[in-house]
Amino acid sequence: MARWNLNAILSWVDSHIIDYPTAMNLNYNWSFGSSAGFCLVIQILSGAFLAMHYASETHYAFSSVEHIMRDVKSGWLIRYMHANGASFFFIVVYAHIFRGLYYGSYMEPRQQLWWSGAVIYVLMMATAFIGYVLPWGQMSFWGATVITSLFSIVPVVGKEVVMWIWGGFTVGNPTLNRFYSLHYILPFIIAGLVFVHLGLLHKDGSNNPLGIKTKTANVNFYPYIYVKDLVGFFVLMLVLSVVIFYFPNSLGDPDNYLEADPYGTPAHIVPEWYFLPFYAILRVIPNKVGGILTMGGAIAIIFIYPLLNTSVLRSGNFRPIYAVVFWAFVANFCLLAWSGTTPVDDYFKILGALVSVGYFAFFVFGGLFVGWLEKTLMLHVIKMREESTDQVSSSLELNTHPTFKLNVFDHLNPKPLR
Repeated sequence: MARWNLNAILSWVDSHIIDYPTAMNLNYNWSFGSSAGFCLVIQILSGAFLAMHYASETHYAFSSVEHIMRDVKSGWLIRYMHANGASFFFIVVYAHIFRGLYYGSYMEPRQQLWWSGAVIYVLMMATAFIGYVLPWGQMSFWGATVITSLFSIVPVVGKEVVMWIWGGFTVGNPTLNRFYSLHYILPFIIAGLVFVHLGLLHKDGSNNPLGIKTKTANVNFYPYIYVKDLVGFFVLMLVLSVVIFYFPNSLGDPDNYLEADPYGTPAHIVPEWYFLPFYAILRVIPNKVGGILTMGGAIAIIFIYPLLNTSVLRSGNFRPIYAVVFWAFVANFCLLAWSGTTPVDDYFKILGALVSVGYFAFFVFGGLFVGWLEKTLMLHVIKMREESTDQVSSSLELNTHPTFKLNVFDHLNPKPLR
């Protein structure tokens, strides 16, 4: 054992990062997890610098953001890095989730790993929402008003809960202060859960494209897998830099560059793009309580999905039916997000209802029915092969009967024709 490895901390680094055994066939789809970790670090560091100049008071919050953009040295860079970094954080996390769905990372024995990741995802959404309120623009104020009002459906004490969140009779200064405090604390809670997520990952080992576990086809994480993660990091930074320097406002809403006005409601109150699929599900139900419960169900079903699985195969590479259903779900999810940006009229309402049903259909159909169908087809194929093998065996037994044996020498020395 190397001398430096005798240190407890360095030994932990060695066992979990350097010499950690990893499947040698991992591809670049497994780099999204580390890219999400890089995004979390970027968000915490840039957020800490922004907090040094931000004023969490309704009369000064919007102006303090403008002060950061105009007067603080490189403040524009830090602000754009934080704002666009949040979007890129969700991009790599969504890619990470889709990769897990395709390659079966939610199946035994990694169910706890999936659930810990789902908790991180929910906390990310909470952190992003309250962070979106802090600039105190038009969409910030009205978004906070709409989303916090959803808690009014709680029986008996709903209105009191909403007023407790607001700290008054409307969204105001107490609300902003509370959201600022929570926005600062939650990323560190997420960071702690990330270590729990990694611990669960290393307990059961990483999944791989084949969906099988083997100890003979492993390599050390460093340098083989580390290099792939490093490539993913540089690609992420390259694309993020292009957006920051050339299209810094492309992922934001123009209405949020207007200071919050409690007396002027925007024409369309639309959340950030990474909330659009769930917002589309919320508004497609005409009943308020039904819409909120359906939206909550859309998030809850992510936790339930591992329990719905009936497949004996793990990787989508060997599940052609599931692969088709999966890619249809990805297209449906993108269409669902787009439908959240459309006006509320009859045509788009029907489209939103269809893609909302498609969202839930994937988890039920893809989990229960597709697994059962694959199992049925697999047993049918095995039965056909057994029958075919029996027929071939019978044919061989018939051909090897003494009366049917071929005389090789008759072929080597054929009798002349008469």
